[in-house]
This record gives sequence, structure tokens and C-alpha cells, in this order.
Amino acid sequence: METAVTSRNGSAYSEALGEPAMNMGMMEIPAFLMCPPFSFSTKVANNIWMEEIEPEERAVDHRRATKQFLELYHYLTSEAIVQILPTPNGCGLQDLVFVANMGVVLEHIKEKNTVIISNFKADVRCGESDVGIRFFQSMGYDVYIPPYHFEGEAELKYLYDNIYIGGYGIRSDARAHRWLEDRFDMRVIQLQEVDEYLYHLDCTVFPITKEQTIVCTEMYTKEEIRAIEEVTSIIDVSEDDCYSGITNSVRLHNILLNASNINYLKKGTELYQLELQKNRRLEDIATELGFEVYYFNLDEFMKSGALLSCLVMHLNRNSYNIDLL
Repeated sequence: METAVTSRNGSAYSEALGEPAMNMGMMEIPAFLMCPPFSFSTKVANNIWMEEIEPEERAVDHRRATKQFLELYHYLTSEAIVQILPTPNGCGLQDLVFVANMGVVLEHIKEKNTVIISNFKADVRCGESDVGIRFFQSMGYDVYIPPYHFEGEAELKYLYDNIYIGGYGIRSDARAHRWLEDRFDMRVIQLQEVDEYLYHLDCTVFPITKEQTIVCTEMYTKEEIRAIEEVTSIIDVSEDDCYSGITNSVRLHNILLNASNINYLKKGTELYQLELQKNRRLEDIATELGFEVYYFNLDEFMKSGALLSCLVMHLNRNSYNIDLL
């Protein structure tokens, strides 16, 4: 099913007053969407990370989850606009907090007014699409749903101009990317995901500047890597670092935001060493390019197999407009 219905009431009102129609993405500062963890739950295990944790061990501490969410929210709002997605009362949508999966705003469209809402593969997530449609329509966006499985910003990374990288194979369908290309005059470099632990593109790819992209090259074929190299410079990272979430980052101006619970891990353990390795690799990349790194403990959300980038949806990518070195 394809949906292309738009609510323009707000825009019509602005035009009647002689004011230009605006949305959050058109602001000059960075803008993001987040959703408080009101309906957050781990009751249904819908990925392999969750399946490997006993139900009682992955039960959510809601007070702790809210505190962790607010720490990230407050940091972002210090330098950006953060719109809150309303949570319908009693909706039972356990993953609604992970808004990066709900859709993607197409950055190459000048007005930043086109959002692609996800067509979820997992039954437990299908209701999120209706929430996204209603919200973005109420804000005056042009709203579309691809006729194939597609899971939003987590599967589609913007580079520059009209060029994107798209992931498919586990949660998204390659035909969704071709549909996007045909419909919105864009180019999508397609990467096939084959590792069940790295089931979204944000697990292995992170555009860090307009010219450079962090990629786990060992996860893709030589042909796929060549296609990436034609449009961006690759900064290679290891598979282990991706398991630890190095590419599940968000850029805010010259700061890289990343999840790390290293202060809660026992020194000398394998998990501690892997987390330390990931953090040092990200810090080395940041130092070379002129970034700083800021870490957030999000271990309550890790119970869902999720990391920082899952909690944030870009409404624009204005952070990428500043010069670093």
C-alpha cells in the first residue's frame, strides 16, 4: 500500500497571514524527533539480541529508562530543536521510543517537508506507522508509505545532494529503495545486510561528514564497497566495533553522541574490553576529524537491542553544515 495524504491546514493558515510555511526541518539549527519511553517494553522479543536475554533479565526499569532518555533529550535541546512524538494512551507499542525506525525525512528535498513512513516487517511494530502518519500529517508534511518493507532512517543514510546509502535484506526490501529512487529523484547505494545481529544499516554505516562515512567494510562485498567509494571516502571500522555500536551515533555540530555503559562493566571482562576498544576507535576518528565525543549510558534501551541512534530521528541535518578543521 502506498499513502500520499497531506494535512496542509497549518500551511494554509500561514499563507493566509502572508507568512511563509515552515516546518521543524526548515529551521536554521539542527532539529530532531524523539519519543519518551511511556510505552517502552521488552515483552515481545523481536530481534536476536533480545532472544538471547531471559525475559526477567530484559524487563525494563522504567524509572531508569526515563532518566537515561532525559539525559540525551536535555543534551540535544541545548543546541537543537527536539520535537516530541505524542504517545497514544494505551497504545501498547513497545518500540515507539525508537523513532529512527519509524520513518525518514528526505534531506535532498529543499523544503524538508517529505517524510517516508516505515512499512514494518515485524508485526509488533506495525502500529507505529499509524502514529507517524497522524503526527507528520498534523505538522503539514507530505507523507508517503512505500509498498514494500522499509524501516526508516535506520535503513537510509543521507550523504549529500540526492545521494543516499540504503540497507536491505533483513528488515527492509531492496524494492523499497528503487521505489524511492523512481518517486523522489534520488540515488540509493544499496547494501545487503546478512548478519542477523546487524540487521539495520545504522549498525554498520554512519555518515560522519559530507565527505566521509564510517563503514564496516568486512560486512559487504567488493562491488558494494566500490559503489560506496565512488560517492564518499570510507573510514573503516571492525565488526566487533559495530557490535558495540560505533556507527549507532548521532552528530550534533562538532560533537559525536554515542551510547556506552563502560562505567557499569567489570574491568578485565570481555565485554569491558570490547566497549573500551570501540570507544577508543571512535575517539581516534573524532580527534583526526576535529570532533569531540560525548557518551550516554543507555543500557535500559540496550535490552531491546537498541543504541543511541535508534532514539533520534533527524528532521534536518544542519549539523553537517559547519566546518570542522
